[in-house]
Amino acid sequence: MPDRSPSLPAAGKMRHDGGSMERCTDPVALAQWYPLAALDEIAAPTCHDTLLLGATVTVERTTAGVCSVADGSRPLPARTRYGYLWTSLGDPDHEVFEIPECDEPDRRVVNAGSITVATSAPRAVENFLDMGHFPYVHTGILGAEPRTEVLDYDVTTGADGVLATRCRFYQPQAAAMATGGQISEYVYRVPHPYCVMLYKSNPTDPARMDVIALLNQPLTEETVRAHNLLCLLDDVSTDAELRRFQQLIFGQDKTILENQWPRRLPLAPDAEMPVRADHSSVAYRRWLSALGVTYAVIPAGSTA
Repeated sequence: MPDRSPSLPAAGKMRHDGGSMERCTDPVALAQWYPLAALDEIAAPTCHDTLLLGATVTVERTTAGVCSVADGSRPLPARTRYGYLWTSLGDPDHEVFEIPECDEPDRRVVNAGSITVATSAPRAVENFLDMGHFPYVHTGILGAEPRTEVLDYDVTTGADGVLATRCRFYQPQAAAMATGGQISEYVYRVPHPYCVMLYKSNPTDPARMDVIALLNQPLTEETVRAHNLLCLLDDVSTDAELRRFQQLIFGQDKTILENQWPRRLPLAPDAEMPVRADHSSVAYRRWLSALGVTYAVIPAGSTA
């Protein structure tokens, strides 16, 4: 018999902060695809529970490696993409968003770990977009004083989400394999209300970019399971070294994220005062508002 042990509390119980975990009713959020776990972390055979949008869902993997997902007695759609198992609580009219670099044979596609954070998924996305915190939170790695300026960059919003281009920042150690400082070039992409990606200049191949994705699984409105995906041009570092570097960075972010308040992301333009460097964050909030997202955010005009 497969192992069946709940990995997270069932929906309807109390969060650690005393708030109830209400099941999502937002039709926009329900109609998205979400990662539930890295395939290399789902032993076969197994059957365990996890949370998604406040609902308990059951993940099962047979001895043959076939994965399925259910919401109570209701089977849910399942996809295996980029080394993760995905599902949806609704009826999405699209597939899991494309990461074509994951299909390139010379790239390393690595699950760098899944970490639970006491914040909302949109807060995690916005932190990922923020270059301004590099010198202060990731000192000596992704940034360092006095080189703190965020140079002008371009942001566009369309049917496929938010795209920030021409992003540049000095980094003392831009990647696990880096041996010195460099001006890193970034492209940020938000293809999903709760997932975000960056394309980053590779230390050894100036013609191509590494890809790092934060694939967020909203457990509740104020708790997220962040799955870290790496798609890198690196034939030097071991998988353990790549994971250790990424977890060091994310561990530094985790403390900041869990001290942000409110945990849900306010969408009103005057709720939090942006600066020039927050251009991508402003575009992201506007995009969520335009989509009509209400889960894990504080919509404009809300009294919450």
